[in-house]
Amino acid sequence: MTTTWIGPEKILAKKKEYLLPCLYHFYQNPPQIVRGKGVFVYDNEGRKYLDLFAGVSVHALGHCHPELVKTICDQVSTLQHTTTIYLNQSIVNLAEALAQYLPGDLSKSFFCASGTEAVEGACLLATLHTKSSEFIALSGGLHGRTKLGMSLTGLSFWRTDPKPVGGITHIPAPHYNPLSEENNLENSEENCLASFKKTLESKAGKIAAFVAEPVQGNGGIRFFSPAFFQEIHSLIKAQGGLFIVDETQTGFGRTGKKFGFEHYGITPDIVCGGKALGGGTPIGFFSTTPEIASSYTRPGASTFGGNPVTAEAAQKFLEIIQRDNIAEMAAEKGQFLGNLLNELSSHFPEHIAQVRGLGLMWGVELKDHASRNASDLTDQILEDLKDQGILLGKTGPERNVLSFLPPLIIPKEELEKSVSVLKEIMNKALSR
Repeated sequence: MTTTWIGPEKILAKKKEYLLPCLYHFYQNPPQIVRGKGVFVYDNEGRKYLDLFAGVSVHALGHCHPELVKTICDQVSTLQHTTTIYLNQSIVNLAEALAQYLPGDLSKSFFCASGTEAVEGACLLATLHTKSSEFIALSGGLHGRTKLGMSLTGLSFWRTDPKPVGGITHIPAPHYNPLSEENNLENSEENCLASFKKTLESKAGKIAAFVAEPVQGNGGIRFFSPAFFQEIHSLIKAQGGLFIVDETQTGFGRTGKKFGFEHYGITPDIVCGGKALGGGTPIGFFSTTPEIASSYTRPGASTFGGNPVTAEAAQKFLEIIQRDNIAEMAAEKGQFLGNLLNELSSHFPEHIAQVRGLGLMWGVELKDHASRNASDLTDQILEDLKDQGILLGKTGPERNVLSFLPPLIIPKEELEKSVSVLKEIMNKALSR
């Protein structure tokens, strides 16, 4: 099949004419991505790019993994779509496989089409079970683009709704980093826990759930100490509330464990996610215990949740990541990448504030300097990296964190080369 690519300029023109202006994009001169294979993508002119953002943590197994492609194509040619109101075995087989993959008693699942939907469903379930409607979330968190998801979000960049849903209290997220002594005392875990306790006291008996990401992806790759999450888990349970973990970015090996919450020694009441599980097809899920699941009995359905194509792709994905020990590989490669980034930081002490991460989820936070604004420098570095054939992400409240979320199958030599190129680019950018 011959495809004619229209190119970036015509895409931008059509985007401006036909899409909502909220759909922004990276780069002043963005490429048109037309093909992907493994850890690389290619543009309409044949240029190759190392993808270090993986579709924002989607392509854990890289682009167009041959086993996933075959599974998807086989299912598309057999039964492309049916809904939850008809019986098909793909959805129940996926639910079984996910229950076996999840820890503890998290064995009942609901499938939908995105992580945003999953967060919405998890919060609905929490309300049904507790018969309460108040939620506590963290500043710096991101939980989706819908009305409730955006209201739970604690990032002004993504919280564009001028009239968010009521009944949600945000507490400050601690700026914790065991890899650095430069922790913000104002955002210490002690102060953040005090804020959490004060909120619980003021809303005694009304809290449905606490909602958090185990690692704040768009918040700038920020994570927490086990003691912080364990204390919150204990306090919320004592009040009759539930603990909801949003694993949309962190699930399925990204942090070096099956799920991010496993770093903290807790098991949530509800876990929700999506992204990587679908192997590149749209998916969302929330999973819980049989006891909590029993609270959701009124009729419900999802037109695309558990779609046969996505369900078969997700089963194959779960098979591959367990067979190939993907989470363990991510942990090892993450240590390797972390060492490279900490070495990079030592070369730029005036421009790099912190390096932090878990598994293959790392952030390099840039800081303002007399000569350069940190967010402007971030944009310049990303543009220069793109021109050198490397696609990297940016996150953080100030959009000043270089973010690494590569496919979990990435070879160490590609990580080494990319950090070497980043070092060269930073030297050039800072000399301008």
